Amino acid sequence: MRRGTRAAPATRRPPREQLTSEESGTITPLVLGMTIIAITLVFGIVGATSAHLSRMRLLDAADAAALNASDEVSSASLYDTGVGSALPVSDEAVRSSAASYLARRQLPPRMRQWRVAPGTGAVDGTTAVVVLEGDAELPLIGSALKGIGGTVHITVESRARSDVG
Repeated sequence: MRRGTRAAPATRRPPREQLTSEESGTITPLVLGMTIIAITLVFGIVGATSAHLSRMRLLDAADAAALNASDEVSSASLYDTGVGSALPVSDEAVRSSAASYLARRQLPPRMRQWRVAPGTGAVDGTTAVVVLEGDAELPLIGSALKGIGGTVHITVESRARSDVG
C-alpha cells in the first residue's frame, strides 16, 4: 500500500443464519391482501355490469310493452271523444296489453322473473305508461346474495304515445 492512502474498511456480511430481520416474510400477507382486493374488484365490476345489462333488457321489454299498449285503442273513449291528436288509451287496456305482451315474450337472460308493477296505466288518456319489476341473477356474487337472503330488484318505467297525423 502506498503511504498516505487508507484502505477502505472491509464490510463483511454476517452469515445467513444470523440474519433475524424484522421484515422477514412480510411479502406474503401483502400479496395475499392485494389479491383479495383485486378479486373483490373484479367480482364487483362483473356484478354491476350484469345488473346494468339486466336493467337494459328489462327497459327494452318495458319499451316494447308500452309501444304495444299505446296502440290498444279504448273503444269507449274512441266513441265518446273521437280521435284527437293521439289515440285514446285506458288504464285497463294498458295493463292487460302489457301483461299479455310479457306473457308472450321470453324472459331475458339472467332475469329470474318479471311482472307488471303498480303505476302501469294511461296517464292522460293518450300516453301508455308501463312499469316493470324484475329480479336479476348476478354471476359470481349471485349465490352469495342468495345466501344472505338478498336479491337484485330492478324497476323500470317506459312511456309511449300513438300520435295521429
